[in-house]
Amino acid sequence: MNRLYTIIILLFATMVLSAQENKDFKLKFYATNWGMSGSWDSFCAKVKAAGYDGVETWLPGSKEEQEALTEALHKYDLSLGLLSGGGGGTFEQYYESFVSNVQNATRFKPDYINCHTGKDYYTFEQNSKLVEAGQQISTNSGIPVYHETHRGRFTFAAHLTADFLKAIPHLTLALDISHWCNVHESMLGDQKEAVALAISRTGHIHARVGQPQAPQVNDPAAPEWKSVVDQHLIWWDEVIRLHKEKGAKHMTITPEFGPADYMPTLPYTRQPVASQWDINVYMMNLIKARH
Repeated sequence: MNRLYTIIILLFATMVLSAQENKDFKLKFYATNWGMSGSWDSFCAKVKAAGYDGVETWLPGSKEEQEALTEALHKYDLSLGLLSGGGGGTFEQYYESFVSNVQNATRFKPDYINCHTGKDYYTFEQNSKLVEAGQQISTNSGIPVYHETHRGRFTFAAHLTADFLKAIPHLTLALDISHWCNVHESMLGDQKEAVALAISRTGHIHARVGQPQAPQVNDPAAPEWKSVVDQHLIWWDEVIRLHKEKGAKHMTITPEFGPADYMPTLPYTRQPVASQWDINVYMMNLIKARH
């Protein structure tokens, strides 16, 4: 009887601890400014009213706009996630640009830096050198540096990204799996091991829904995309589950449906077939409702 009583107490304690962990865990949503018009103040006011926790953006080029962004974030109590990358005609130029840009991004103390890293045609060694540079900056600054799965980057394909993940233990992804659906012209049912490895090494999610013929469906609320949306939700659910399991306090997510012409448009008029803003808010609320 005493043994049974002890087991019941332990089970109850486990349930309480589990509930406490779930209570402490938070999903933090960042609004993309891709396609934004108007001032940072008006944009951030709209972001806050919609229920986001922060803004994800490339660092503005001018000091004046950087100050306007910083002031608006402070005014509306919003967090910052920064995008970064490199440029140049040669790898050496790209490397110098990449390191400079990522280091500069750390000055603004963002929650994370999401990098468009390397090129799909750079060698394994060259792209790995960029990842190592990002890791060094992350170690020195204490700011997570992620590498986005993206067409045109070293992470453009699931099976090749898996090679990098196996070779570089600290490599952490910003998972935008919509690109892989497009690159592989499938919902990745034949690459489950590569996808599972990527999910296990994901630090940030770009919540855009892709399909075999495009990196963005026209409207994720449309019934014809239900199975595709459900598959993305399964992938994202697993990322979130793993973060909870590891004891993380939060998980960062950016709903990142893009504007025209990333958003399909009508011929001649180039009018978007749906509202980018409404879709991203819809995606945020859909994921919130699940968790």
